[in-house]
Amino acid sequence: MTGILDSFRLDGRVALVTGSSRGLGKAAAIALAEAGADIALLDRGEPAETIAQIEARGRRAHSIRRDLIGASAEDLASVIDEVVVEYGHLDILVNNAGTIRRAPAAEYAVENWRDVLSINLDAVFHLSQAAGGHMLAQGRGRIINVASMLSFQGGILVPAYTASKHAVAGLTKALANEWASSGVTVNAIAPGYMATDNTAAIRADAVREASIVARIPMGRWGDAADLQGAFVFLASDAAAYVTGAIVPVDGGWLVR
Repeated sequence: MTGILDSFRLDGRVALVTGSSRGLGKAAAIALAEAGADIALLDRGEPAETIAQIEARGRRAHSIRRDLIGASAEDLASVIDEVVVEYGHLDILVNNAGTIRRAPAAEYAVENWRDVLSINLDAVFHLSQAAGGHMLAQGRGRIINVASMLSFQGGILVPAYTASKHAVAGLTKALANEWASSGVTVNAIAPGYMATDNTAAIRADAVREASIVARIPMGRWGDAADLQGAFVFLASDAAAYVTGAIVPVDGGWLVR
């Protein structure tokens, strides 16, 4: 008899994780591997430490190097094809890669707008579209996008990031509506304030950092490990009836 804990296992599954060399992507890749999946890693460089952690858990790791800024739909479709050739199938896509550029909206450089939207939104759609084609054909699949607290709020000095993360939430819902009946679920995780490279500037501002912690009911910044359970859940059969959800993992930030 199969128990509830077995439904969280990912044995025999293949996952592609973008932005996997550090932070949230690295944590997601390691968690999925620990649950039993083989992992493909899409990054600008070689995510050597992530590969080592995956292989230490007895799973396979395959690295694909691409710069997502300006990547074409055809180039990103070739990434999905490479994963399928390497492993035979693709079951899970984690669209984690993202960037942020801070400046007042009235002075925001057009190249910053383009770069942020290219990575945070365009690549998410093109990878989801290509992966979705394979998943729809096999009758199953899990796509997990990384949204943000700024999928719900406006933020300060981050117009492109905010626009992109609102769009990721909307795209998650749109794809979920179209693909649910074919066995493909599309969900997003919305991390709260996490201690990552993207938030280094905020954490270095003593006044801003203190105001943020004061609003978080748990009283601390999140860590990448705090997201691992959510990634495994949404990738697993335990979440078979969950789609179109934007799941906050925020220490209570949104309910304050």
